[in-house]
Amino acid sequence: MPKYNEMADDQVLLTDLDRRFRAPLMAYFLRRTQDRQDAEDLTQDTFARLVGASGRLEAHTHAPALVFRVAANLLKDRKRRQAVHKQTPFSALDEDMIDAISSRIAEGIEPERVLIGQENLAEACKVLEGLEDRTRTIFVLYRLEGMKHRDIAARLGIGLSTVEKHCMLAIAALAARFSGRCP
Repeated sequence: MPKYNEMADDQVLLTDLDRRFRAPLMAYFLRRTQDRQDAEDLTQDTFARLVGASGRLEAHTHAPALVFRVAANLLKDRKRRQAVHKQTPFSALDEDMIDAISSRIAEGIEPERVLIGQENLAEACKVLEGLEDRTRTIFVLYRLEGMKHRDIAARLGIGLSTVEKHCMLAIAALAARFSGRCP
């Protein structure tokens, strides 16, 4: 493997790593994850860690061993995160959930207002269905399930700021759809 000093260009190192290790790393990860996207993500994460540790890579006499040690550690970290954060994927808003929400809204309200509320709820559901899965899941956990941002972050294994960002994206989408309307 070529020598890299502290002033070495990360792009040169990344290109060399990609050329030498992409195919073996992809095969390694595919055998273990059975998912091409996960294998690609893990391969990129391996390269990112190696670029960040270019000094150790240069000093390491057996570069392939270091590359695959980093890869194995990434798999262990991934399995640990998955065990701790059992991510329950959110499915589309089903009819039962919409009916339950509608009935809670409708109690003690005039029929005309109930109809308007049901129409607005249907429109809100359409907006939520149009969001990315993660954004929709986070928003539903926050607004409908009543979870706190930090609890959502812990459950999904993501940062608090990521949860806040996705909540804001959902709120912005809903606000864009309902702007100019009276509640």
